[in-house]
Amino acid sequence: MQTEIKQRVLRVERLGRMEYGLALAQQKETERAVLLGEQPDTLLLVEHPHVLTIGRRATAAGILAPQAVLEARGVSVFESNRGGKVTYHGLGQLVGYPIINLSPEREDVHAYVRDLEEVLMRALSDFGIESFRIKGLTGVHTTEGKVAAIGVHIARWVTTHGFALNVNTDLSFFDLIIACEGEPVTSMQKLLGRELELAQVEERIIARFAEVLGMQPEPALTAQ
Repeated sequence: MQTEIKQRVLRVERLGRMEYGLALAQQKETERAVLLGEQPDTLLLVEHPHVLTIGRRATAAGILAPQAVLEARGVSVFESNRGGKVTYHGLGQLVGYPIINLSPEREDVHAYVRDLEEVLMRALSDFGIESFRIKGLTGVHTTEGKVAAIGVHIARWVTTHGFALNVNTDLSFFDLIIACEGEPVTSMQKLLGRELELAQVEERIIARFAEVLGMQPEPALTAQ
């Protein structure tokens, strides 16, 4: 007799606009709760004020702008334990932090990153945007440039950090850094020629994340 596998629950917390340091603290708190089984797998969705995050493979040369220029443009800098190099987060960008336990059935880091790419590609397809992977690179790409970056950290098979999708992002901020491997970047707004509501994009990300990861979403929690 075959044992039925119970579908995992996905908690979704839509945090709205939140400073990076506060969101990082929330990630750590959520990571602990998920690891201890105190709450289900969780997807945090957030929009950050302008910030550069420095991943484990980054060097100081990845930031092109001097400190005075960063200050003038209201850009802060944070070191991060995620994979990857220097990444920009800012207004009009949707950032997702999946905090899920990959154990026991998903203990494969590369497969997890491919799953995140698949989530993003399916969500972009919902808006009529064709996207693809590039062999040897991480993230989601279009013929006009990279539209989403991915950088994750996994400890005891619980994931933190995640992805950043350029929705209505001011792409000039990417001129402050060497973005990823130096490839051009784009946004959903640029590709479609119109601004999108972040909430609308969040809805498709939630649906596609649950679909790809085989989870059942709880009703979304919205920051007060």
